[in-house]
Amino acid sequence: MTLEQAGIQKEYEISRILMDGGTRRRLEALGMIPGTKIIVLNRKKNGTLIYKMRGTRYAVGKGIAKNIEIQEGEEQ
Repeated sequence: MTLEQAGIQKEYEISRILMDGGTRRRLEALGMIPGTKIIVLNRKKNGTLIYKMRGTRYAVGKGIAKNIEIQEGEEQ
């Protein structure tokens, strides 16, 4: 499943990032690497996804979220 399909207030684990270039490097620099736990906090009407990772809140657009594969973790 992708981050775009994730449910609100559920914990997931990053499986892999399916993009190349600067965006991928930036996400990795922020700590989004395989095995990292992520909790989806909210989803805006325009497709923006707000999530918490390593104690910090982030937001990504729909285009990026659909390229991040996740697997289910524990429910919050």
